[in-house]
Amino acid sequence: MKKAIVIGATSGIGKSLAELLAAKGYRVGLAGRRKELLEEMQAQLPNGPVINQMDVADTDNAITAFQALIEQLGGVDLVVISSGVDYVSRHLPWEKDKMVIQVNVMGFTAIANNAFNYFLEQGNGHLVGISSVTAVRGGLVTAYNASKAFVSNYLEGLQIRAYKSKKPITVTDIKPGYVDTPMAEGKHLFWAGSPDEVARQILTAIEKKKNHAYVTRRWRLVAWMIKIMPRKLYYKS
Repeated sequence: MKKAIVIGATSGIGKSLAELLAAKGYRVGLAGRRKELLEEMQAQLPNGPVINQMDVADTDNAITAFQALIEQLGGVDLVVISSGVDYVSRHLPWEKDKMVIQVNVMGFTAIANNAFNYFLEQGNGHLVGISSVTAVRGGLVTAYNASKAFVSNYLEGLQIRAYKSKKPITVTDIKPGYVDTPMAEGKHLFWAGSPDEVARQILTAIEKKKNHAYVTRRWRLVAWMIKIMPRKLYYKS
């Protein structure tokens, strides 16, 4: 039985993906901030899932909780980092930016670093990070865009390390567009995918061992347009 850990498993993409993995026969380890939701999922999912409460912003405790999940599962083949935060504001409050950086950059890196080193020692494995189409360029949601650019660049660096290691380690960068979750509340949900639809496409990318995937797939076109858009036009959009 394959074993997977999903960080940020209590809502949105992480929850839908954890459910799909369990249905596919994986034994899953689930991590998130809300213990009661983890316990509900543990009671509902097949194959004896294990849980551990985790706030990735507290990096030391998050690493300890992650390592405990690996021990509870007796090893791990797949790690998905789906935790992330965002905010919408007319202003640029430092405390909000700090929160985004602590979760999306520091928290992500703590788990990605430990997962990759574990796979190096094990000799194989698959790490998946949930970035965003917003990683392509900066934007008014300043810290969020920047944090997702960090995620994508860090994942590419790990892909290079995996290649040079000559070990069967896959690193996948997933860039979702709008997803119909509470995190997207208040935004213009153009081409929004449901968490279940997005999770299915992520699972396909995992099964095909892709290094990079836009979900839903149509967002590849949006990313390409954003990249080539002249600066003056982009700033006005």
